[in-house]
Amino acid sequence: MQAPPLAIHGIHHVAIITADYPRARDFYHRILGLPIVSETWRAERASWKLNLALPDGSQLELFSFPAPPPRPSRPEACGLRHLALVCKQLEPVRAALQQQDVVCEEIRLDELTGQRFFFCQAPDQLPIEFYECAP
Repeated sequence: MQAPPLAIHGIHHVAIITADYPRARDFYHRILGLPIVSETWRAERASWKLNLALPDGSQLELFSFPAPPPRPSRPEACGLRHLALVCKQLEPVRAALQQQDVVCEEIRLDELTGQRFFFCQAPDQLPIEFYECAP
């Protein structure tokens, strides 16, 4: 017997742990332009928690913790492989990132979907994919 479908409506948030909170905060807020929903210093954990809004209503949660272990490899380690963000046109996004000295890979074509995409490297070696989807 098959289980009944769950009433899942989408992603609420994606959590990221950073070793360099000021640098990561700057990247996601200033460079990517994600608005800050809330920012909290949690003294009992010696940790910042920053909530950033995505245009679809979901959020990124950015955490700082004392001495987090490094990412084991890129990008095939267990856990989050990469974060993919949707954009309508890749070229202006890529150009804006490069103007902020963010190293971006060349634009590629997804052989399975026919959609274009590229990656950049966020703080803490997290790969960020920008995936072009026409409106």
